[in-house]
Amino acid sequence: MSGHEPAEGRAKGELAAEVLAVLHAAAPAELTPGEVLDGLADTRLAYTTVVTTLTRLHDKGVLRRTKRGRAYAYAPVADESGLAARRMRKVLDGRSDREAVLAHFVDELSDDDEELLRRLLDLGQ
Repeated sequence: MSGHEPAEGRAKGELAAEVLAVLHAAAPAELTPGEVLDGLADTRLAYTTVVTTLTRLHDKGVLRRTKRGRAYAYAPVADESGLAARRMRKVLDGRSDREAVLAHFVDELSDDDEELLRRLLDLGQ
């Protein structure tokens, strides 16, 4: 494999998750694509692959970017728990029977998580 090909066998979304992990570890600092590439474990990735991944995450609203020299520097728009909540909301928004989705979600929670959810909901009243 040359130094300009993405790693084979990478699961869809795996690189994006790794890029986000690098950015979260650096937060609140913003990183350029080269700095993100330096922080990734896979040294076989091409710079352009990282740029493409960062651009897609920015287009999805997951990252913010600012101009730094000739490149952009990127940072997450939310912390990891905020991103997880955003993904959960997106799944819920994509279903027509929200009540059924939420009921199944609650049924799958551990007793401790269900109690935590009840406490959080009680705080909102």
